[in-house]
Amino acid sequence: MRADRLLSIILLLQTRGKLTAKMLAEELEVSRRTILRDINALSFSGVPVYSEGGHGGGFSLAEEYRTTLTGLNTLEVQSLFVSSNNEALRDVGLGDAGERLVLKLLAALPNAHHSTADHIRQRLMIDPTWWWHDDALSPFWEDIQRAVYEDRMIKATYENFDGEKRERILAPYSLVCKSSVWYLLAERDRELRTYRVDRFHSVILLDESFTRRPDFDLPTYWRAHAQSTDLFSSGFHCILRIHPERLSLVKTLMPGRWQLADDQEDLGWKTLSLSMDSELQAKMLVFGLVGFVEVVEPGGLKEAVAAQARELLKQLG
Repeated sequence: MRADRLLSIILLLQTRGKLTAKMLAEELEVSRRTILRDINALSFSGVPVYSEGGHGGGFSLAEEYRTTLTGLNTLEVQSLFVSSNNEALRDVGLGDAGERLVLKLLAALPNAHHSTADHIRQRLMIDPTWWWHDDALSPFWEDIQRAVYEDRMIKATYENFDGEKRERILAPYSLVCKSSVWYLLAERDRELRTYRVDRFHSVILLDESFTRRPDFDLPTYWRAHAQSTDLFSSGFHCILRIHPERLSLVKTLMPGRWQLADDQEDLGWKTLSLSMDSELQAKMLVFGLVGFVEVVEPGGLKEAVAAQARELLKQLG
């Protein structure tokens, strides 16, 4: 609807400052001509929109102008007040601020929308925290946050998925929480890389600062990188045949890390291809499924499990 688009233009100019007609058109997915007509309509209705031509020009609002929340529609109010989990905000010290923000938004809403806000909060909740989330943060968490906020270099010891530890000099760009796990996006050797925060064994803040790439935008980078590469690629791959009684268990324990290797059925058994962090993790899974699993590949995993079993029998005997 045009009314929603006009309000969106006001909010974009209010939050981002000066924008060109092209930028607004791309953001709102309409033509440049439509944006120009909308700008004229806003000016005619008394909204102080100013136009500046030439290089670096665009549209902007008078500095003292601020819109209110009275223009929100029902769906927008619902999206604001969907009950959510604040664990990630608490990790970075913003949990209380997030709760205060909800209260302030509720206070700013017209009375007619109060029942809408309460209705959606009692009927829909988004909880991004994994069931077996470890609440303990890294002992280096504060230093890592400080490095990110202050653009400070760090010297860190990091453990790879295979258990190898290496010392690295990193330029920490951003922190990202995905499925209740924190990741550090940092530059090393002029390349942006992703590190699990819980795999750091030491972090030292350096006096040296770094300059961020001028074209870096975290949401844009994260979406593109996650789509173009296996961002959280695992270091060990195996193929297992699973008894149907344990199939659901394996899928629950390895969400996003399994796929059917073929469509063949043999007495109900299914062949799964799994990606894991290490051979040790694979051995632990196989031992836990004794009697309900067969190792197909790699042969080394089958030999390692057999050797471990013989060692266990020796200890028990």
